Amino acid sequence: MDQFIQLVEASQVRNDLPDIHPGDTVKLQLKVIEGEKERLQAFEGVIISDKGMGTSKTITVRKISNGVGVERIIPLCSPNIESITVLRKGKTRRAKLSYLRKRTGKAALKVKERKVFTPSK
Repeated sequence: MDQFIQLVEASQVRNDLPDIHPGDTVKLQLKVIEGEKERLQAFEGVIISDKGMGTSKTITVRKISNGVGVERIIPLCSPNIESITVLRKGKTRRAKLSYLRKRTGKAALKVKERKVFTPSK
């Protein structure tokens, strides 16, 4: 039975998403259905946590909107995710960045940037 569950989950895991970690600043394009119309809604913020694995993996994205902190928990295998773009890689020593909730203003989104090395030819 356990092998059957793993087989079904393996077929539903999305492979088109980038490698993301807590501290990264991302821009999500989410499908929103209003009545019979469907549109894309952008949500840009810092990933403060990720949880789970496989089809049950979720991320929590936090942004400051008009001085108010807004968090969204997004399942990564959701068909409502159109795309995820990594705007900035963050350097953190924690898996959960809940300390960002206490900060206000620009400091609420401030995470050191991680240097990404690319091999030279």
